[in-house]
Amino acid sequence: MSKAPVKSNDSPTKIHYPFWFGGSASCFAATVTHPLDLITFTAYLAKVRLQTQSHEGPRKNMTGMASHIIKSDGVRGLYRGLSASIMRQLTYSTTRFGVYEKMKELVSTGKEPPSFMTLVAMASTSGFLGGIAGTPADIINVRMQNDMSLPTAERRNYKNAVDGLLRMVREEGYSSLVRGVWPNSARAVLMTASQLASYDIFKVQILQCTTLGDGLSTHFLASFLAGFVATTVCSPMDVIKTRVMSAKTNEGIFSMMTRITAAEGFGWMWKGWVPSFMRLGPHTIATFIFLEQHKKIYRQLYYKD
Repeated sequence: MSKAPVKSNDSPTKIHYPFWFGGSASCFAATVTHPLDLITFTAYLAKVRLQTQSHEGPRKNMTGMASHIIKSDGVRGLYRGLSASIMRQLTYSTTRFGVYEKMKELVSTGKEPPSFMTLVAMASTSGFLGGIAGTPADIINVRMQNDMSLPTAERRNYKNAVDGLLRMVREEGYSSLVRGVWPNSARAVLMTASQLASYDIFKVQILQCTTLGDGLSTHFLASFLAGFVATTVCSPMDVIKTRVMSAKTNEGIFSMMTRITAAEGFGWMWKGWVPSFMRLGPHTIATFIFLEQHKKIYRQLYYKD
């Protein structure tokens, strides 16, 4: 448990937030947005599957996919894979948010906020570490969400995230836990740099250039813009990461990129941008709002005037 901070009578108190706040906020956000995340992700993967295979089949939009999931598995089906999503946030997001916030504390002087390039460098470093830490859970998350887009005979049917990890090790060996670690880490660098750094920049600009205060409206607007930037920047790596982790063969990254480009042109880099934003946008907004509320409650508990 974190110790209560000690206030100084001689200078303004420098607040040190707990390392786990980012992971906790991300878990709350994942719980809230998981049904939308599952529906859009599954609809996108089903579309990709139909586009890249020779057989014909009915295409489902997001409404159709939601109806299909509920009809097949009931309302509980909308939370399929939630355990993997929570595990991913506990590893990936706790690491990237925690390292980023601690690095910001180290470089902050109290007078001037870190520069944009400094924020990007710190976010990139924390994202890389988070990507490595979260890769096993990310693989399970992708596979459990991907199951709904596959024919019944091809589904893995993991019971939960822990069962998925154990089966991966038993059926595919320990090396399977780091499959796609490099594209996943590269994507995490892009995600964290574009999401966390841009949120801080947007928040500062909103506070300086508008009459909005440091409240819910500012947090919502800054996180919405951060989600837009992050989706655009991460789209190419997101496509690669998803295809690598859901594949049943160990095709190299560059080989896969070459094959996809030859078959689909460079437009593959932004295929699925809309469903990606519909997944990432709400999650980004919810994450930062929950994070700001974590910080607000912490200040109220330990920094009372």
